[in-house]
Amino acid sequence: MRKLTGAVFQSLDGIMQAPGGPDEDTTSGFRYGGWSFHFWDEGLEKAFGPVIDADYDLLLGKRTYDIFSSYWPKHQEDPVGARFQRINKYVLTHSDEPLEWDRSEKLSGDTADAVRKLKQTEGRDLLIQGSSTIYAPLIKAGLIDRLITMVFPVILGDGKSIFDGSTGAGALKLVKHVVSDKGVAFLEYEPAGEVPIGSFAEEADKADA
Repeated sequence: MRKLTGAVFQSLDGIMQAPGGPDEDTTSGFRYGGWSFHFWDEGLEKAFGPVIDADYDLLLGKRTYDIFSSYWPKHQEDPVGARFQRINKYVLTHSDEPLEWDRSEKLSGDTADAVRKLKQTEGRDLLIQGSSTIYAPLIKAGLIDRLITMVFPVILGDGKSIFDGSTGAGALKLVKHVVSDKGVAFLEYEPAGEVPIGSFAEEADKADA
């Protein structure tokens, strides 16, 4: 079965909208596009490099697909652009609009069902980039095998987030962490079952016994 990784650039308050540039996604009047740019350094490149340089196919929401397909085919001199051009792009969309980018395939219907079926096919592992709207149903369905959050030291106040209150509940296990010199926390998690619950009051009672 294919493994699915979600790699999220987000602010300290959980906003992931338009990290790459001012015009990337101005939905709802978002004013801070490009907020990640000045925090990139060698430490973050070293941590994120094995993720973006791996062998994978992309899983995208339609909005991110439109952003990528208008940019990356024109920048194939960039190793990322060249990789994106040759791999498969699976796009979750209800639109009838044709997908013009080479090696693009539409996934329709229920998000979790479509991705569950895709994971059961032969092929490369899958990587989500951007695509804030597809995270909640995939997390709730337990379909994300590895969740990477790169938390930047900015507070954006409002914007798109992977956490919209509909993800359900669950524990995570931290398997890797790096903090760059510019204060970006690279955190890699795997699912770890149900949320463990305890009581500090009970521990205190045991200590007093």
